[in-house]
Amino acid sequence: MNAVSPDLHETGEAVNETTRMATQETLLNPRFYTTDFDEMDRIDVTPVRKDWDALLAEMKSDPNKGHFKKNADWDAVDWQGMDPGLRAEFIDFLVSSCTAEFSGCVLYKEMKRRGRNPDICELFSYMSRDEARHAGFINDALREAGIAVNLGFLTKAKKYTYFRPKFIYYATYLSEKIGYARYITIFRHLEAHPEHRFHPIFKWFREWCNDEFRHGEAFALLMKTDPKLTSGVNRWWIKFFLTAVYSTMWVRDHAREDFHRALGVDIDWYDQEVFRKTSEISKQVFPFTLDIDSPRWKPAMRRMEAAFVGMDAAKRRGGIAGWFGRMAAGAKGAAAFLSLYTIPVVPNTVPANPRLQPAY
Repeated sequence: MNAVSPDLHETGEAVNETTRMATQETLLNPRFYTTDFDEMDRIDVTPVRKDWDALLAEMKSDPNKGHFKKNADWDAVDWQGMDPGLRAEFIDFLVSSCTAEFSGCVLYKEMKRRGRNPDICELFSYMSRDEARHAGFINDALREAGIAVNLGFLTKAKKYTYFRPKFIYYATYLSEKIGYARYITIFRHLEAHPEHRFHPIFKWFREWCNDEFRHGEAFALLMKTDPKLTSGVNRWWIKFFLTAVYSTMWVRDHAREDFHRALGVDIDWYDQEVFRKTSEISKQVFPFTLDIDSPRWKPAMRRMEAAFVGMDAAKRRGGIAGWFGRMAAGAKGAAAFLSLYTIPVVPNTVPANPRLQPAY
């Protein structure tokens, strides 16, 4: 994979606004990843063979084979009549989600293509299949509004970020598990308050999030194949990725006030609930959780949020003043992240058997 994307104008393709949104490279936007595929191909799942075979048998059975199809439950959507602020934020949510799902599809498909290890190739064939369905289903929702993302174009225009395999494990494990927690929390909320379900796609979230859960289980098992991945200096990396994933979610969600208001959800409550679920799940493999109830937690999150708002305003301002504004806001964001990172963790005893089942 090429680590540098071509300029949009060099491709000669017409690009709509949502595709441009998906190709943007910012700290908050989903990225495409590449890694050392040879190292991943050398993984030996012998230490977790029993759980591995059970998980892959479940994935092979394809429990969601017929799920991602519109049916009578798919209500008509009045995109033009939707509040403009809500419409913009909902489109941003769908584009971001579609890009994240497709990013996983691209990475997993490349692992399957390059690999020779039958265990690893089988896993990533199922995972790329699932992520392709997810991305395609979200894109169908965008297509109804006439603004589908050109997914084929993304593979050429999106930059690829290199991550070492262990960083892929940490980041993707958290991405899949926090995806489960996000989807099921929204689903359960709308199950109790259907008057806030302003789009039919939310009806599909329960089964959908179970795909995310299974994918996270696979990465938990991969990390259990080598005790070094969750010990020693790697504990600091785990804490870094936990802090980065949680803070990114906080900042991104707090930029979508109209979206969460329409759902009838308090953003602080929702994010803390998702963090709580994800932290509880992550005890299956991580030796600690973040202290999200620390008195330093929310104030540092709010400073992080304010720093990103400041960076965005400075970018729009442009010029020398804008440059200094971005530098100042970036320094405030780094200080907020450091404050979050230095909160003492909550120790956890990892169970011998990491396998979990969806419980929410």
